Amino acid sequence: MHVLLVEDDEPVAQSLRRGLIRYGFEVDWVSTGAAALAHPEPYDVVLLDLGLPDTDGLDVCKALRGRGDVPIIVISARSDETDRVVGLELGADDYVSKPFGVREVIARIRAVMRRTQPRTEAAANGAAPAPPGPDRYGSRLTVDRKAARVRLDGEEVALAPKEYDLLAFLTEEPGALMSREQIMEAVWDANWFGPTKTLDVHVAALRRKLTGAIMIEAVRGVGFRLEIVQDPEPS
Repeated sequence: MHVLLVEDDEPVAQSLRRGLIRYGFEVDWVSTGAAALAHPEPYDVVLLDLGLPDTDGLDVCKALRGRGDVPIIVISARSDETDRVVGLELGADDYVSKPFGVREVIARIRAVMRRTQPRTEAAANGAAPAPPGPDRYGSRLTVDRKAARVRLDGEEVALAPKEYDLLAFLTEEPGALMSREQIMEAVWDANWFGPTKTLDVHVAALRRKLTGAIMIEAVRGVGFRLEIVQDPEPS
């Protein structure tokens, strides 16, 4: 998958670029809005910072959306809800706030590509696209990545921000064993140093809040594996 990364902060851009390449992405990096708009296609998704040196990233978002349906994920240190709303209204498909981990960005890219694939195919066939919906895990759990909401048996579950990020990351690949380092990089910070006790606390919280829908197995000396609890076979 080909990514156009528009980011003027070189350390952030280089760290994100290395991480994406490590997971098999091709990355073209530009540091200004003008370079983004002049960059030749094709690319599959755009990661767009709002704080660019030559123009507002929101204007770049609007211009890119006017050219076509390429998925756009805004990445920004701006935490103002207004910027988030405006970005989505101008055509962004998702919004990631700094600081973030590489795996969080990858999870967002995958989720956006899943949502936009039906839209692209429908447009090619002249049909109206189906609205994106939440991802379902078993019969009890749904994760709505667009709205960052989790429901258990239809009722919304109150998760702390990092609890949600951890669940969103682990449910990207149910059954896969994730090391502590992978999880800390994805959910907390790519440059995290120090103890990982906070991870155990958040895992315990998810186990408690989502009992019966998921199991999170601790693999000693390695990390964690999330499994979806399946309904029993009818007798």
